[in-house]
Amino acid sequence: MTATDTADKDIPLRDDIRMLGRLLGDTIRDQEGGAVFDIVERIRQTSIRFHRDEDVAARAELEAILASLTPDQTTQIVRAFSYFSHLANIAEDQHHIRRTRAHALQGSAPRKGTLAHSLALARDSNLPDSLVRQFFDTALISPVLTAHPTEVRRKSTIDREMEIAALLARRDGAPLTPEEVQANDEALRRAVLTLWQTSLLRWTKLTVLDEVANGLSYYDYTFLRELPRVYAALEDQLQALDPANGRVEVPAFLVMGSWIGGDRDGNPFVTADVLHQALRMHHARVHGFYLSELHALGGELSLGTRVVQVSDELLALAAQSPDHSRHREDEPYRRVIAGMYARLVATGEKLDVRVVPPHPPAGPASPYARAADLSADLDVLDRSLRTHGSAILAGGRLRSLRRAVDVFGFHLASIDLRQNSDVHERTIAQLLEAVLPGTDYLGQDESARLKILVNELSVARPLLSPFLDYSQQTQDEIAILNEAARAHAQYGMAAVRNCIISKAASVSDILECAVLLKEVGLVRADGTARVNIIPLFETIADLRQSASIMDAALTIPAYKNLVRGMGGTQEVMLGYSDSNKDGGFVTSGWELYKAEIDLVEVFRRHNIGLRLFHGRGGSVGRGG
Repeated sequence: MTATDTADKDIPLRDDIRMLGRLLGDTIRDQEGGAVFDIVERIRQTSIRFHRDEDVAARAELEAILASLTPDQTTQIVRAFSYFSHLANIAEDQHHIRRTRAHALQGSAPRKGTLAHSLALARDSNLPDSLVRQFFDTALISPVLTAHPTEVRRKSTIDREMEIAALLARRDGAPLTPEEVQANDEALRRAVLTLWQTSLLRWTKLTVLDEVANGLSYYDYTFLRELPRVYAALEDQLQALDPANGRVEVPAFLVMGSWIGGDRDGNPFVTADVLHQALRMHHARVHGFYLSELHALGGELSLGTRVVQVSDELLALAAQSPDHSRHREDEPYRRVIAGMYARLVATGEKLDVRVVPPHPPAGPASPYARAADLSADLDVLDRSLRTHGSAILAGGRLRSLRRAVDVFGFHLASIDLRQNSDVHERTIAQLLEAVLPGTDYLGQDESARLKILVNELSVARPLLSPFLDYSQQTQDEIAILNEAARAHAQYGMAAVRNCIISKAASVSDILECAVLLKEVGLVRADGTARVNIIPLFETIADLRQSASIMDAALTIPAYKNLVRGMGGTQEVMLGYSDSNKDGGFVTSGWELYKAEIDLVEVFRRHNIGLRLFHGRGGSVGRGG
C-alpha cells in the first residue's frame, strides 16, 4: 500500500474533522461573538504554520497572541480547543470503524487485533482445534472499571459525544436523502451547541454512589448487549474452524469487574453501607435488563403446539407458569417465559431491589435462589427449540440472553475489595491484643508475625468478640468484610471475588488479609476460601521482591491450601502507576517485565497457577 493509497483512504476522516470543526466554529461565533471566533482562528492558523512549516516568526506571533489574552478569553480559547480535540477524536474513532468495515467487506485477511485474526494465526500455526478450545476452559479476562479522584469529565459531556458518534455513523450507512442529510446536520449542530453550553468540567466532588452510577452507565452503552455478541462471534468462528465438531459454547471467560464501591484504600467514604448500596445498584441494573429482554423474548416466541412440537421438559415448565390465559394455552414458550418473568420479579422483591417491571407479572411466583436457576430455565427453552426444528430462533435473542445471564449473573460485575496493608496490620494488632493482651503484634519481627498468623489460620475460633470495644477503623474493616459475606449469600460468590492488598511488601501482609477474611467466614480453618487474596506490588522495590515474597508465602502449607481451595491459581496484581511515578516509565516497564518472569518461575516450581492483574489503566503518565 502506497502513501497515496493511505492518504486517499483518510479523506473521509479529514472531511469529518473539517465538518465538525466548522460546526464548532459556527457555534462559537453565534454564542460568543465574532471577536472570540477570530482569536480562535488566528491561533489555529498560526499554530498550523508553526507546526507544519517550523516557522519561527509564527511561533513568536503565537506567543504574542496568547500573552495578550484576558482571563475570560483564555477560558474560551481553552474550551474551544478542548472541544475540537474531543470532536477530532470522535471522528478518528468513527474512521477506525469505517476502515475495519471496509477491510471486512473487501474479503481481505482478518486485521490484527481481531478475534478472527487470532484464530487464523492459531490455525496457521497448526495448533489443534481441541487445544484452542481448551484455552477458553481456563482463561479469565476481566476488564475492571474504577473511578479515579482526578476524573472530572461529566457524564453529560460523554453522552453528547456518544450522540455525535452515532450521528456520524448514521452518515456512513445507507445513502441519505437530502431531507435526512439536513436532519442529521441539524442534530449535529444541536449536539455541538449543547456541548458548548455545558460546563466542560465538574465543579463538585462526586459521592462514591455517584461514581457507581457513572460506571453502570457503560453497561447500558456497551457491555450488557455487546459482550454476548462477542461470545457469539467467537463461538461461530471456532465452529467454522472445524464444522464437524458441531456447536461450540465456550465458558464465560470474559467477565466484568469493578473497584467502584469496594476500593477503600485511602478513601474513607467507601463503607459497608456504600458497598451494600453498590451491590444493590449492580443487581438492579442487570435485573431490569433481564426483565426487558424476557418481555421482548415472549413477544417473539409465539410458537404454538398446533404447528410445532415441543419438548416434555418445556411442557412441564409451562405447567408451573402463573400464566393461565386461555389465549396462550397452546403457546408453551410464552407461558414458560411468563413464569420466568414472574419469578424474576419475585427475585427483585426478595432482594429489595426497586425495579419497576416493564410489564406486570402474570401472577405470583417463587423467586430464583440463584442465577444458575434462571440459566437452567433458559436452557430448557434452548433445547426445545433446537430439538424441534427452530435452532435459528434459539440463535437470536435467546442466545444473547443466555450468555448475558452466564456472564453477569445476579451481580453484574464483581466488586473487588481493596485496602492498604497498613490498615490490615493495625486491625489484626487490635484484634489480637483484645483477646491475647501483651501480644504486641506491631512490635514483632516478620518471623514472629508469621507464626502468630499461621496459628490463627489453623484454628476455627474467631478473634472478634461482640463483648469488646474496638476502634472505629477496626469496626469499619470488619463491617465491610461482613457485607461481602452477605453479598455471597444474596448474589453469589462472583459478587465479591477478590480482596486486594495495596502496598504488599511481606508475607505477613498477605496472611493478615487471610485472617481478617476468616473472621467473617470467607476463609475457613479447613483451608477453604471464597475469595481470592491478591497482593498488589506497586513500587520498584515491591516489584523486585515480589517473587521472593510469593515464594515464601507458597512455602507455608496453610496458605498454599487456601490457594488450592480457590482452584489452585494465585492472582498477583502489578502496579503500573506507582512504579511509573517511583522509577520512571522505562525503569517501570523493565522491572514489571522482570517481575513477571520471576513470578512465572516461582509458581512453576510450586505447581500453582499464576494469574496476573495488570493495573495499567489511564494515561501514559500513570503507566497506561
